[in-house]
Amino acid sequence: MSRSALRTAAALAAAAAVAVPGAASAHPRHEPAGSAVLPRVPLKAFQNRVLPGTIADDRGVALGGIGSDLFHEPGAPADEFWAITDRGPNGTVTVDGEDRTTFPVASFDPTIVQLKVRGGRISVRRAIPITGAHGRPVTGLPNVEGREDAPYSVDGRTRLAYDPDGIDSEGLVRTRNGEFWVAEEYGPSLLHLDARGRVIERFVPKGWKARGVGYPVRDTLPAILNARTYNRGFEGLTVSPDGRTLLAAVQSPLSNPDKKTYKASRNTRIFAFDVRRGTVSAEYVYRFEDVCSFDPASCGSQNEMKISALTALDGRRVLVDERTDKVARVYTVDLRAATDIAGSAWDDPATAPSLEKSADVPAGVAALPKTLAVDLAKVAGLPGKIEGMALATPRTLAVINDNDFGLGTFGADGRLVDSGVPTSLHYVPLPR
Repeated sequence: MSRSALRTAAALAAAAAVAVPGAASAHPRHEPAGSAVLPRVPLKAFQNRVLPGTIADDRGVALGGIGSDLFHEPGAPADEFWAITDRGPNGTVTVDGEDRTTFPVASFDPTIVQLKVRGGRISVRRAIPITGAHGRPVTGLPNVEGREDAPYSVDGRTRLAYDPDGIDSEGLVRTRNGEFWVAEEYGPSLLHLDARGRVIERFVPKGWKARGVGYPVRDTLPAILNARTYNRGFEGLTVSPDGRTLLAAVQSPLSNPDKKTYKASRNTRIFAFDVRRGTVSAEYVYRFEDVCSFDPASCGSQNEMKISALTALDGRRVLVDERTDKVARVYTVDLRAATDIAGSAWDDPATAPSLEKSADVPAGVAALPKTLAVDLAKVAGLPGKIEGMALATPRTLAVINDNDFGLGTFGADGRLVDSGVPTSLHYVPLPR
């Protein structure tokens, strides 16, 4: 084990005696159970309350996408959570034989929300829009031309401008002093926010370039992350019990050296990030299950496997939400039993075969060992796309889906024909 891995393991192990993140300070008399649904809230009304006049027309889209992540604060009631939207309503249309990424409500601003779950209903108690240093909304539009797909209007006919401030938010933690960390897919990057949602700093891979960014940017993440597959950057995020280390998962294998490799690979990466230093302190290999045994309906499409959420159990063990759009399982991994590859040849794009190209885990590298914690596919009533999870109590997991803002199709009048899939939160008991 390298020195950096020893430092990281020591820091995480030192935190092991701290209360399990997400656990209430005292055991409730009854474990939470059941499910709850987010009522329909028009997107225009929701955002304009906190950012007046920023959405002129929501095209019939309602608040959704808040299932990108779920965070439960230590000591908080089992029915209170923090969550985050993704980049906003987006879809794909084909124009003149070309698939184009559309943003039907391009002025939507990714938002942190505080949720209350009661009586089968999810209510939003607080909304914190993510903004730049001067209070300007960051938006969910892509940053750099040629690095991300070009954004278009709802019909795919009008090209929209890139936004260097934009983020595709996916992972969330809240610190003890009320600040936030967000993991996002475009960079992929980690953002440190103050309690008002303003970006303090954004940490990006070395070589990441965007002009005119409205907040401080530091390129301290490994350059190998520039090989992230489009729309498959950082997805899961959690924090060690002592608050010193973030763990961020790359949703899918890197396109290293090419996209064909990503589509077949079973090796992705989880990074440990030292909050005080602002640098990566360790890096681990996470190996996906074979898609054919995991989700037979997706057999032949290994790239359907994704990591969508992380939750720290203690200073060394982490829950990982591994899924396709229809099947999800939660595994426990042990950081101390894996090889730290940070700064090794596996971070060098010239290494051949690459980590992602390797048919198995490379010799001399131990991937994170996995133990099945709960098979969500066997839990009755759960929707697809389980992207957020948190410990409501030490024995109960809360999971939430990403409903993609209910995007279905748009009628001739330009209004959304809603998919009918709601945002829902479910309590799942963990095996004793």
